[in-house]
Amino acid sequence: MQANGKIRYFLGANSPQGFYSLYDQLIDPAQARAVYILKGGPGCGKSSLMRRVAQRSEEAGECVEYIQCSGDPDSLDAILLPARSTAIVDGTAPHAAVPL
Repeated sequence: MQANGKIRYFLGANSPQGFYSLYDQLIDPAQARAVYILKGGPGCGKSSLMRRVAQRSEEAGECVEYIQCSGDPDSLDAILLPARSTAIVDGTAPHAAVPL
């Protein structure tokens, strides 16, 4: 899905069987240069930090993929910077990410 030149999609969904996740497919660990995992409580700035990094990357002419939160589409679960082979992810439940 593309809107305003930005790629946006979900990697998880709330289903009758519980949370369904495709977060393990965000970035190939063998190809990743870096995966930054942000931990912190609600409202501490995880999405805000990801938005700032994404904005600066777009201003530099890079493609940014926005992974939106299925429970709160105004919140980000991750951003992917394909040209840098880098991801920044929210590491809190239900999509808890762990270091590789």
